[in-house]
Amino acid sequence: MTRLKQKIAQITVPTPFAVGDVHLYVLKGDRLSIVDAGVKTEEAWEACQIQLKELGYRPEDIEQIILTHHHPDHIGLVERFTNARDIVAHANVNPWLKRDEAFFSRYETFFAGLYKEAGVPVQYEPFLKALRKPLMYTSEGEVTHTLVEGDSLPGHEGWTVLETPGHAQSHLSFYQEQDGSLIAGDHVLEHISSNPLLEPPYQEGEARPKPQLQYRHSLEKMLDYAIHTVYPGHGEVFGDPHPLIRKRLTKQAQRADHVRRIIGNEKMTAFQVCERLFPKHIETQFGLTMSETFGQLDFLLDRKLIDETEQNGVVFYENVRDSNE
Repeated sequence: MTRLKQKIAQITVPTPFAVGDVHLYVLKGDRLSIVDAGVKTEEAWEACQIQLKELGYRPEDIEQIILTHHHPDHIGLVERFTNARDIVAHANVNPWLKRDEAFFSRYETFFAGLYKEAGVPVQYEPFLKALRKPLMYTSEGEVTHTLVEGDSLPGHEGWTVLETPGHAQSHLSFYQEQDGSLIAGDHVLEHISSNPLLEPPYQEGEARPKPQLQYRHSLEKMLDYAIHTVYPGHGEVFGDPHPLIRKRLTKQAQRADHVRRIIGNEKMTAFQVCERLFPKHIETQFGLTMSETFGQLDFLLDRKLIDETEQNGVVFYENVRDSNE
């Protein structure tokens, strides 16, 4: 039986999501690992088995599952790799794999409160009832080995864990200094910019995460590493990401300037900003567009370019005026 010659090989499986196909990576070392696990559909599982066979392997040969983050298109087939002794990931993946009911209840309560503060009309309430819908595409399981910044990947000497929150609070990337390889999950994609997605705090009493600010920091961190090849979760494998990262950081700042122009001389809720920022997509991609809107507002607040005030439980934003105006 032919065995994997290179240390890393890509497997591509379909998803039912707008993002399209997702990549898994077979990683050869002291253990045979698979990085990420696709989405739980029969089409994805069939494609995965076929491509594993082409590499000379069967699903039962996989000894370890390594996850970049908790999104459904990355954890869906975990339970199909029945001989994998370990699931290796950030601690924040666990509530999703374990189907933690208390966490999901807090998750729904968080968004209900956030959208009330954002001035979201009642007709958008059905979105809250659909928050758990993606779970149909995920597996159940439990993280057996938790990773943090600077750890080495178990069984894969030379691969270092980088915490890269922003797109997800659980997001990790894996870097190999020897050849400049980066397994990036959804952190850096060549063809599209990743969405920094709103999530509740994972511990009760903590402030809500600000994913846009986290994402910028995580991107900036990549500039400190000599990266030769990026193995992404979607799209093509590509080379030196530094010019792309700088471009993405600039475009995000330009988008924030656009939001300031939208606000103008008004006081606006996050929902009102979202309506004007995404007039064609707010109805069909409500969660994504609200995440993007909050991201831009968080960015502007962090730079003290806008102020926020609360009136009757609803938060309004307005531009900070220059004293010379």
